[in-house]
Amino acid sequence: MAEGLATSEPPSEPVAEPARPAAAAADIPLLRIDAVVKQFGGFRAVDRLSLDIGAGEFFALLGPSGCGKTTLLRMLAGFETPDEGQILLDGWDIGKLLPHERPVNMMFQNYALFPHLSVRDNIAFGLKRAGMAASDIVARVAEMVALVKLDGLEKRKPDQLSGGQKQRVALARALARRPRILLLDEPLAALDKKLRESTQAELMALQRRLGTTFIVVTHDQDEAMTMADRIGVMDKGRLEQVATPRQLYEAPASRWVAEFIGDINLFEGQIEPRDSRLAMAPRLTVTTRDAGTVYVAEPRQPVTRTSVCVAIRPEKVKLSRYGPAPNTDNAQAINRLEGVVTDVSYLGGTTTYRVKLDSGVVLRSSMANTARIDVDAYGPSQRVVAWFTPDDCLVLEQ
Repeated sequence: MAEGLATSEPPSEPVAEPARPAAAAADIPLLRIDAVVKQFGGFRAVDRLSLDIGAGEFFALLGPSGCGKTTLLRMLAGFETPDEGQILLDGWDIGKLLPHERPVNMMFQNYALFPHLSVRDNIAFGLKRAGMAASDIVARVAEMVALVKLDGLEKRKPDQLSGGQKQRVALARALARRPRILLLDEPLAALDKKLRESTQAELMALQRRLGTTFIVVTHDQDEAMTMADRIGVMDKGRLEQVATPRQLYEAPASRWVAEFIGDINLFEGQIEPRDSRLAMAPRLTVTTRDAGTVYVAEPRQPVTRTSVCVAIRPEKVKLSRYGPAPNTDNAQAINRLEGVVTDVSYLGGTTTYRVKLDSGVVLRSSMANTARIDVDAYGPSQRVVAWFTPDDCLVLEQ
């Protein structure tokens, strides 16, 4: 029997849900994780983590290996028990319930399909264990087969299926019991790039159709950014930031998040006193070692320290042979750096340039390829001007 599968299925008689507390209100989140701690010996895998996830949300837990995201997922599934804190589903505590006692199901990374059972029987397995009537099982399996587009493959065994087809069987089996929450542990890791991208779109469409809350664990930033409504970025057992994909990318809460999510240019510096003589919208002036004076748009949140880090995404950095005129009243020209192109990477839709500035530091620029033949492309050893506006910059406190 596949590892973990037996413990994730219900017994022959369905278990009644615990009574919901009288205080539970309609506006409480579907899932509330409250100051949860999980330790293994002296190692704290999850460290007083709190998080709310709403009904019908597609949520991603993203982070490096060993950050605690899979441990958290296993606690939600019931395969691990919190040492401290609570896991509340619809207002009642499920933290100490066994896996089959909670309306949650988990799709494993290796799919955990029974090799000796057909597609139909793999999907039906949990329904039979739950004591569902035979006629209802037939109807539910047919519904799941149609849902994940496995028509015509019902009699095949797992070794007769492609990786993508196995993934669909595992998904259908996990959804057959109609869980309140579906947990997905690196669900697309075994698929090739093209199939992974198409499956991402199918998962998103399926989740919207069903309205089921999906919680996916992944280390793939593109995967999380593509599929999730919100993302929780984890490191060392804690949530560093919870936000929408756009907020995470455009307004990271810390230098660590900024560096973890996508590519970014960073310049350390000091905020200078304001110069009221400059005829421009409110700006901060930051003196940096590697980029000289950089002007940054006023942050929404007050900056409490003078030592900061200026961050600019590569796609915000423009390149040209001469650059705009160096006029401080011109927002387009206010940040202007010169250097030499050292590397060029053509990626189809974009071209990435590495520019060694006169200070010696390397600046990355990513520019869209809008024409089939780009006469303005830059080559190695070519001298260029890199420029960006104050609105393109972020200020991150050290």
